Amino acid sequence: MSFLRWLGISGDAAAAPGVGETKTVREISARLERLDPQLARYLAAFAYVLARGAGADLTLADAEANEMRRIVTEIANLAPDEAELVVEIARSQVRLLGGTENYVVTREFKNLSTRVQRAQLLECLFAVAAADGTVAAAESAEIVAIAEELGFTRPEAHAVRAKYRERLSEFQKR
Repeated sequence: MSFLRWLGISGDAAAAPGVGETKTVREISARLERLDPQLARYLAAFAYVLARGAGADLTLADAEANEMRRIVTEIANLAPDEAELVVEIARSQVRLLGGTENYVVTREFKNLSTRVQRAQLLECLFAVAAADGTVAAAESAEIVAIAEELGFTRPEAHAVRAKYRERLSEFQKR
């Protein structure tokens, strides 16, 4: 099943047969289906948006993936193997479908979450991007775009970004 269809989102991208239907995605989806459906949808969208931010520089460092697992575990109180599955589905879906589904999944997260939860996601986006020691310019720009899609103003996004100033690539010594 496609990631969007699993999230309950309809549309051309979600209806395309076979999109994202790898063995890994099927296994991960089956594991998530044991969770409460609302929690699973929230968690899947949350993890996808995290992977979107971290992968904006076209890499997802091991430190970033580890931070994603830690965050997902804490937020959803998942076992480590379940957190691993959530992160892997998010990473694979961003790689497979990123350009076409980024906005749709981010909008779905906005619909599933409160403003406080969206603010937590924004903090987590910067924490994950900074986990490898540097927030690349592409990551920072993508996170600010995500923040705006989530309903935050640019100044609100930059206020969170400022907390990671020492890790922003443009402020690091070369």
